[in-house]
Amino acid sequence: MKIHEYQAKELLADAGAAIPLGIVANTPAEAVAAFDKMGGKPVVLKAQIHAGGRGKGKFKGSGKDFGGVKFINKRDDVAAVAEVMLKYPLVTKQTGEAGQKVSKILVQQAADIAKEIYVGMVLDRALGLPVLMACSEGGVEIEEVAARNPEKILKMSVSPETGLLDFQARKLAFELGFTGDQIEKTIKILHALSKVFLEKDCSLAEINPLVVTPTGDVIALDAKINFDDNALFRHPELAAMRDLTEENPNEVRAAKAELNFIQLNGNIGCLVNGAGLAMATMDIIKYYGGMPANFLDVGGGVKPEGAIEAFRIILSEPNVKGILVNIFGGIAKCDLIAEALVKAGREVGFKVPVVVRLEGTNVQKAREILAAAKGELPTLQTAANLADAAKLVVTAAAR
Repeated sequence: MKIHEYQAKELLADAGAAIPLGIVANTPAEAVAAFDKMGGKPVVLKAQIHAGGRGKGKFKGSGKDFGGVKFINKRDDVAAVAEVMLKYPLVTKQTGEAGQKVSKILVQQAADIAKEIYVGMVLDRALGLPVLMACSEGGVEIEEVAARNPEKILKMSVSPETGLLDFQARKLAFELGFTGDQIEKTIKILHALSKVFLEKDCSLAEINPLVVTPTGDVIALDAKINFDDNALFRHPELAAMRDLTEENPNEVRAAKAELNFIQLNGNIGCLVNGAGLAMATMDIIKYYGGMPANFLDVGGGVKPEGAIEAFRIILSEPNVKGILVNIFGGIAKCDLIAEALVKAGREVGFKVPVVVRLEGTNVQKAREILAAAKGELPTLQTAANLADAAKLVVTAAAR
């Protein structure tokens, strides 16, 4: 689960990190009121979406040349900029061509910046430990720095039992070039980052940039935090922060039906039981020249209700020109799965070719059920093996 920048900084502030003053606005009028509340001093308007690259993004159709992060020092400019941000979708390298609608703006007190630094925490799966990463060259180009000069990325493993230790934080502060009072200020922020990551079951927590001001203050100017969805049952306060308007509607719908679904950009829908089999299904579609429209794992026990909702979700996408159903009957026997598919076809209506490949317990009986339903479900086809199924659906989708 992702949260907005302003929410991430609130969590860091609660853990002891220094952050700039910021007020969330939902309308241009609220943005102006926030500007006034900050004493009329320069501010930065920051579009709140779950995507990176906002500063270099563009508001599609607006005709304006500014992105999702805009410095403003005049009151008269606040409403005009806020209106553009809230009216037009913001397109960044992470949103795709359609862009993302902005519903909230963070009006943040502008900060003088003498130096920008990157710090973040992720799970290093090779080590089996959380790792604190840092780079003395932070800011919007951090991805380029990591690709061009990976040796500049400092890494330090952190024990989940003890958390970040003082000597580790101090060592990292020294290596980043901090001196004097800045060291203690940096240590406090590093501890806050580690505390949030470990206690909130994060999959990612980063501050970019961590800035040093000309007066020597150290501030978390921007932050991004993602959480492990599987741990949200332990954190109802985090689940309450979820902004469903930022998520794919079909993925939200699938989650409510306990389906594992991820939207992709192809034209061949996939309905599969088992995550590994779903990955293999997408691979073989690509192998035979097709493009999968989704990842969909319906789980080991496919029931009619789940199959019906899965088809409804897949068919709601206008770009889907064919569907490949790839099921291995184990926990759920093939004949029961076939009955579920036929029921789904009757209720939903298969408007595109549907190719079914079944293997496992009672597979012969399942094929007989599907054959008997061919008259009322003319777009339904069966395949003897996965390769044939992939060829059939790729060909059908290309017509």
